[in-house]
Parts: sequence; structure tokens; C-alpha cells
Amino acid sequence: MSDPREPFPLSSLNLRRLRQDEHVRALTREVHIQTEQLIQPLFVAEGIPTRQPVPGLTGVCQETATSLLQQVEADLEAGVRKFLLFGVPLARRERQIDWSYTAGQITALKRRFGRDLWLATDVCLCSSTPHGHCGVLTAEGDHVDNDASVQELTQAALAYAQAGADCVAPSDMMDSRVLAIRGALDRAGLARTVLMSYAVKFHSALYGPFRVAADSTPRADGLKDRASYQLDPARPSDAWRCAQRDLAEGADILMVKPGLPYLDLLRELSRAIRAPWAVYQVSGEFAALEALAAQGLAHRAALHREILTAFKRAGAQMVITYGARYAREWLAA
Repeated sequence: MSDPREPFPLSSLNLRRLRQDEHVRALTREVHIQTEQLIQPLFVAEGIPTRQPVPGLTGVCQETATSLLQQVEADLEAGVRKFLLFGVPLARRERQIDWSYTAGQITALKRRFGRDLWLATDVCLCSSTPHGHCGVLTAEGDHVDNDASVQELTQAALAYAQAGADCVAPSDMMDSRVLAIRGALDRAGLARTVLMSYAVKFHSALYGPFRVAADSTPRADGLKDRASYQLDPARPSDAWRCAQRDLAEGADILMVKPGLPYLDLLRELSRAIRAPWAVYQVSGEFAALEALAAQGLAHRAALHREILTAFKRAGAQMVITYGARYAREWLAA
């Protein structure tokens, strides 16, 4: 008789037993995608006569104030209850920006749907400035004025929270904006407002369709792109410093953006920094997957399930994806 204390020889393992049918595969999965942890981006634009489809983003449009309410109603029926709102106002200013357009859409959504939805609102200047940058530019127009930008961002976050946003999400990558926003919210009696920081946001080539949706392509003569304030993909140490700082300054949720090219950092950060982590599957990522499916080169539902699983496996508790409104269908396929 063999000694039961001897280790089972690896050469004798039958690893396929737990893969042989759909039932045992479901029973033994370690990573699960839940629709409750998916967030659907929304775009609402002032001055457009009808909703405008966004190239590359299946089912995503720039909404009017009316169609926004209709789209959210449809999304709720599809099982989506968490949203990230981007407002695109008609008027643009360098400073002392008027945040009332987006604030008005927040109020309308919360008045119509109340606690049926959880509404985060993006906090940035790019859709509200004539130059399309995420902050106030210096007089020379060749750099972002960090302190002046933080002042504007703080006013935006305060206006959105007062309008009823459940969460404010600064995406600008200015230094110390989390500290300023958290302090302003607390002083205004809005301590319950969640602050989700785009803590680890890289200067990426994958934002193209989004910039159409948010009308936020940089247009300044002296500052052609956002490389001077978004993170350099080749400097992962910056990701650690930004995440640690934003958590210390009062962020409730930390985000990595984009998703797939930075799964290594999401994995490392989520293990080391014990905070809720979000990942943003950005517009270029989503559009690339949709293009594969449209060409018949991948099964659409299986492709999206696989990528969502990768985000969860890497440590994200929540995923911001343009496909949240299709997830119930994909997960059932």
C-alpha cells in the first residue's frame, strides 16, 4: 500500500476534470463579473438638435437633455444602475467657468430616477475651455497653471455635488486637486459625496472616440497634447506616487485608465494599496473590440466577457465600460 502522506505526483494530475462541462466550470470559477459593478458612461451636449452617435462606440451617443433621460430609463431596464456623466456645454471660457449646464442635467436625472441610480460626474475642464485642455493655461499658453486649474475644478465638483451627484470624479491629473475638492465638499456639508479619483491616468493614444463624444481634443497652439500632465506610460513609479497621494488626500475610490495596457499596474497597485479600485475601459479599447466583432473575427459576447474577466482578475472592483448596457446579455450568452 502506498503511503498517503506522500505527495500526489504532478504527472498524474488530471486537470481537465474541472473543465469538462459548463456546470463544473461554473462551480469552480474564481473570478465573477457582476453587472452591479459596471458603470456606464453618458454624454450630454448642449445645443444639439438630436442625439448624435459617437463613431466607434456602439450604442453610445451625445445625448440631448431629453434623450438623456430616455437613455437612462432604457439602461435601467437593461440592468444598469451606475453611471458616469460627462457634460458638454455650449459656452466655453478660460476661467470662472459656468458649471450650470452639467449641474442641471444632474438635477434632472436625480429628480427623475432618485435612488434608482448611482450617478458619478466627471470633473474636468476639457469640455468647457476653448483650448480643450484639462486645466487653465498660463498666459503664454504653453503650460497648465496647476493652482488656477485646481480652483476651477473645486468649483465644478462643488456645483455637481450640490446638484445631487452621488460621486465626483476628477480626471484632470492636476496636483492636489483631491485635497482641495475633499475639503470643499466637507466644508459645504457634503461629506457623504464619494470622491473617485482618476489617480493613475496615462497619456494614451486610445482616447480618440471619447474626444469626439466630449468635444475635448486639445486645440492650443502652444500646448499640443496632454503629455505634460497625464502620466508617461514608461514611468510606472509615477502611478504609485499619484495613487498613494490621492488616497491620503481623501479619495474614496482610485482608478487606472486605460485598462488593458496597464493591467500590470492595476494588479500591483490593487494588491499593495487596500482601497476600492476602478478601471476605465477607454473608448479606443472598446472600439477596437467592437471592430473585431464587426469584422467577424471574434464572438462579440465572448470577447467582452474575456476582457471584463481580465479587469476583475487584475484587481478591479468596478469597471467603467461603454458596454455596461449590454453586459446582462453578454453574461447570459
